[in-house]
Amino acid sequence: MEPIGLDRLTGLIAFARAASLGSYTAAARSLSVSPSAVSKSIQRLEQQFGLRLFSRTTRSLILTSEGRDLHGRALRLLREAEAIEQAVVAARTEPTGVLKVTAPLPIGVHVIAPALPLFQSRHPGISIDLRLGDRLTDLIEEGIDIAVRVGELADSRLISRQLTRQRVCAFAAPAYLARRGVPLHPDDLAHHDCVNFRYQSSGQALRWPFNVDGRLVEVIPPPGITVDVSDAVAAVLVAGGGIGMSPTYVAARHVERGELVPVLAEFAVDRTTVTALWPESRNSSPIVRVFLTFLNEIFLSPTPWDVVVRSRVSA
Repeated sequence: MEPIGLDRLTGLIAFARAASLGSYTAAARSLSVSPSAVSKSIQRLEQQFGLRLFSRTTRSLILTSEGRDLHGRALRLLREAEAIEQAVVAARTEPTGVLKVTAPLPIGVHVIAPALPLFQSRHPGISIDLRLGDRLTDLIEEGIDIAVRVGELADSRLISRQLTRQRVCAFAAPAYLARRGVPLHPDDLAHHDCVNFRYQSSGQALRWPFNVDGRLVEVIPPPGITVDVSDAVAAVLVAGGGIGMSPTYVAARHVERGELVPVLAEFAVDRTTVTALWPESRNSSPIVRVFLTFLNEIFLSPTPWDVVVRSRVSA
């Protein structure tokens, strides 16, 4: 099939306008051309297709059956062209407005919040309203533009994009390991002080995941201390309270300072997915698009926090 020519494209535009408005004169007015130019474009289109598109009377234009079918297709073509034009205009215009973002507390504190000054330096017209917590927010009802969530969350009203995998690993303070020894296998945790995390939403204790001989093994070691905030787990570990499981983005800054070291790192796993979600109604929003692009920069692969933890393992 030969590529569509300019004459044919012009004819389709003239035909679609004339069919929608009911006359060549009205179509010519909307296109800022003469009625004769519209008439000639449509005549050439009919000749190229070998079809009659209108049954013409002295008072009106009536679509033939072939014309009705082509009209629907031509309208879709025009809508796509208008969408392209809108996208180009949006790309040339600096986005402005308030962007409402929600995220779990640990990701918000350790990943998103530190990056916001850079984002706002690039887009000073955008104000960020960041809301942190583990409560499952109804994005549409609460007017949220973008949510960052951990785990697979199904909602047919939302569009989603995977940002990264959340890696979890066991950590401990060097002083604790010097005092109690370094575990070499998850089974050794039974002989150590353990600090566990409890989910605020369900009250359930975290099951510690390990990759043992290619199998996912989950254990709940007997904890001496249980807390329900990820940063509190890290704080107890830094103070020498034992061994605990933590997302790498929470532990990485403590690893950089030498306050924590990875334990059983060869058994660490990518536990869940970190996902961005947004309502379909916000899909064409310029402020949503630029923030999604920015999230891709933040959640690089490999992520900076995983690089920090892995460098300490190999050190």
